[in-house]
Amino acid sequence: MAKKQIKQVNISADFSNIVGKIKPMHGVGQPPMTGLSNSKFYYLGRAGIPYSRLHDVGGAMGGGLYVDIPNLFPDFDADENDPASYDFAFTDKIIEGLVKENCEPYFRLGVTIENYHLIKAHRIFPPKDFAKWARVCEHVIRHYNEGWADGFHFGIKYWEIWNEPDDCYKEKTAMMWHGTKEQYFELYSVTAKHLKACFGDSIKIGGYGHCGLYEFAQDKDLEGLDHEDTYIYDFVITFLHGFLKYQKQTGAPIDFFSWHVYDNCHVSTKDDFLIIAEHAAYIRRVLDHYGYTSTEHHLNEWNLWTDVSHRDAPRGAAKTLGFMLMMQNTSTDIMCIYDAKIGYGSYGALFNPDTGYPYRTYYTFMMFDALYRLGNAVQVQSDDCHTFVQAAVKGKKAELVISNVNEEPIEVNLELSGFDADEIQILRIDEENRYTLTGEEIVDGKLMLPANACVEIKLWNTEN
Repeated sequence: MAKKQIKQVNISADFSNIVGKIKPMHGVGQPPMTGLSNSKFYYLGRAGIPYSRLHDVGGAMGGGLYVDIPNLFPDFDADENDPASYDFAFTDKIIEGLVKENCEPYFRLGVTIENYHLIKAHRIFPPKDFAKWARVCEHVIRHYNEGWADGFHFGIKYWEIWNEPDDCYKEKTAMMWHGTKEQYFELYSVTAKHLKACFGDSIKIGGYGHCGLYEFAQDKDLEGLDHEDTYIYDFVITFLHGFLKYQKQTGAPIDFFSWHVYDNCHVSTKDDFLIIAEHAAYIRRVLDHYGYTSTEHHLNEWNLWTDVSHRDAPRGAAKTLGFMLMMQNTSTDIMCIYDAKIGYGSYGALFNPDTGYPYRTYYTFMMFDALYRLGNAVQVQSDDCHTFVQAAVKGKKAELVISNVNEEPIEVNLELSGFDADEIQILRIDEENRYTLTGEEIVDGKLMLPANACVEIKLWNTEN
């Protein structure tokens, strides 16, 4: 029997050709809390995680303690100008822990999902006074950025108004927003205009945690008016267009627009996530169409593996890293995986809930951060659609990061130019390694990678 030929993949990197900046594609959702402790937050600092989005923090109802506006301002009939009306203690602890690790909080102004709302919904109704709700949000920001109410001067940049209000497509099944889309449009407009009037460009205001495009990613009709009656069209797409039209008409600012995707849920193939790049392109087209050409867009909830058995597997790591490397090439400005909690559930992506130790997937964030710290993205190319690559350079240091999402070994033919390296180190994540310095060398420009493997190549020029 003839020996099977190993797949050849050609990868090139020109370190003299800087094409942009490495973007923060390695943010996370809620941080790795253990009970009431932030003692595991050092993992965020260790991996250089740039942002932690504060949504669904603390469990149901935000644990009754954290982040959600009803937890910070428990009695909506109280005086919003009185510091005594607020309870910041537990959220302070989270944010102080994040800032200590140089991980910027990405603050969701709103409420946690209510998965059991069919028994009784509590906090997912529209606020009874939109202007007052906006003033409450103002004071939350003043507490964390201006020292109000024995607060801080953290300079938190991103403030997101609610999450997935387009979940209101069926009144009796809505887990995020028990109101109409028109009510959310008004709440966003009132709040965004008020907060920008208070804080100007010192903060960025946005929303709304769009729950996903999925099969409509390739919709070429920006008005979306000629399509069959489906859930995605009737609710998600029309909500998106209606939201942007309303904000434009009322003069509301949108500094960033946030959206979500879960690969296992709706994408047509679970082996290839390239279609998600089309989601990003669609969001960019729609924003530009309505005149929001300078609005950032953030994929601030994503997860490729809702099956817990994959999270410590090499394939889970390879797909996660490959996705971050791929999305660097899209118009997306920030990404936050859902999520970094330590606990049981469908989405905890980075940590084993029994031990608190990282899965292999966690170490892919360290690999991406090696690029992010250098900052300058350089020209790269891979001739295989399942082998993803990015490279970066700064001064006498350079990095090349590769993810092989093929379910077979590959031989990589490397063509590196524009950087004179006199020292090289190689780290791997695969079946045998968990971000391990291997001591191997690149021989004749070739490097073998097993199936579902990640590799980081560090290059130095140590000569004066």
